[in-house]
Amino acid sequence: MVGSPEAPPEFGAEAARRWARDAVAALARDRAALDLINVYPVADGDTGTNLLHTMSAALDAVEALPAPEPLGAVLAALAEGALAGARGNSGMLLSQVLRGLAEQLRGAAELDGDALGAALRRADSLATAAVAEPADGTMLSVLRAASRAGGADLGDAVRRTTTAAIRALERTTSQLPALADAGVVDAGGRGLVVLLDALHAAVHDGDRLAPDPPAAGVTAPAEHTGYAYEVMYLLGQAADDGIARLRAVLAELGDCVSVVGDGAGAWAVHVHCDDIGGAIEAGIEVGRPSRIQVQRFADQVAGHPVGRAILACVAGDELAELFRAEGAEVLRLGAADPSVAELVAAIERTRAAHVVLLPNAETITELAELAAKRAVRDHRDVVVVPTASPVQGLAALAVHDPARRSPDDAVVMAEAAAATRRGELRLADSEALTWAGRCEPGDVLGLVDGEVVLVGGDFLAVATDLVDRMLTAGGELVTVLVGVGAPASVPDRLVEHLARHRPEVECVHYPAGELPGSALLLGVE
Repeated sequence: MVGSPEAPPEFGAEAARRWARDAVAALARDRAALDLINVYPVADGDTGTNLLHTMSAALDAVEALPAPEPLGAVLAALAEGALAGARGNSGMLLSQVLRGLAEQLRGAAELDGDALGAALRRADSLATAAVAEPADGTMLSVLRAASRAGGADLGDAVRRTTTAAIRALERTTSQLPALADAGVVDAGGRGLVVLLDALHAAVHDGDRLAPDPPAAGVTAPAEHTGYAYEVMYLLGQAADDGIARLRAVLAELGDCVSVVGDGAGAWAVHVHCDDIGGAIEAGIEVGRPSRIQVQRFADQVAGHPVGRAILACVAGDELAELFRAEGAEVLRLGAADPSVAELVAAIERTRAAHVVLLPNAETITELAELAAKRAVRDHRDVVVVPTASPVQGLAALAVHDPARRSPDDAVVMAEAAAATRRGELRLADSEALTWAGRCEPGDVLGLVDGEVVLVGGDFLAVATDLVDRMLTAGGELVTVLVGVGAPASVPDRLVEHLARHRPEVECVHYPAGELPGSALLLGVE
């Protein structure tokens, strides 16, 4: 499993980082669809949200590592972050999948097919042991099938594993009456397929095997007749025999019991029950509970808005994926600005009680404010952060902290957006008189905060001049969103230009696809 000096690892630490990022992006893309098909064991519509939160916590732990770190350290951080941030039963099981990988590849330089199989078998053992009443037709069934697929070559093993998981997922519909009645597959199992499919894409140059999630709606039971609450907490300072007692006590109090560990003395606890105090006291008797969370199912099943979300208005697939990867939900823009009704519907789809709305265009801000006022009638708190460009939206997302109070977080995001100067390059399509002089069709226009300040014939020259002009007032970070109308060499040339003339300034760039009316967007923070 250790790569030779001549041949770098086929799937090493950096590949694992990329896989984690892609997995978060894929879960963000499918979150709503996974929530929609979540009918077992409780139709509370949060499996996709829970998996995304758990994997995002895992990724955060990895991004905090100094680079370079070996593969084992990256996987260990993923497992630790997932356990600390696990939500719901599905999040608990996901943490054990990552723990299986971490334990099997401790000290390894790369992942191979044999190690993947052994890691998934270890994950299957851990996850099954963590659940008080394992059931067929769930995420466990999909994990078990994946763990038995095998293959010595990594490419072949990943393909076999992902294919086995997809087939096992299809079988879940017939394995559980609740799934059969709704005509859906298991949501947690589908989430595991998303993660394995992201791994397949990482190994096979972007090739994916899993079909897209169903777009049709699912009718959930009108009433929730099970236990009233979901209780979760972390547990420290607990001995193994204490964990066994805790699992038995929780099984008497309720169902959907899972108690998962990281192998180093930290545990995450999950149960559905009516006796909140009893579930917490059971943890106190064997260890030290922390980060206690209690969710009332009636709030979710009845459709009451709960939790927090960020909703970003964006155009094009590339920008949509970029904002999703940063944790935002997305309203895709068409050729025309969205109507107030469309904005209200997008706010409602977040199912969140507190929503920060990023319009990302001056023309949408007023519409967003009207939508926010209408959303108040549904007991939602909607704050519009007046981002006039996607670069300001990304700056706001960069400082978002879900641990802050919602009003405080919105203020910090608004301040970050306001402190980001926005630039833009357009290609003139007609003769016109601008503040910077007359332009002809095909000229390159450089704008700052919506006003034309430069006119030229060379795209790169205008781009570098515009960056220099924007940096005269200072700046530490330049963000470049590259549209299809910009020459492919522009981002690298801007990086080189800043490295020579402004070495203290960091520059990051992203492909942005179709930018309505623009070829390139700039942000200076």
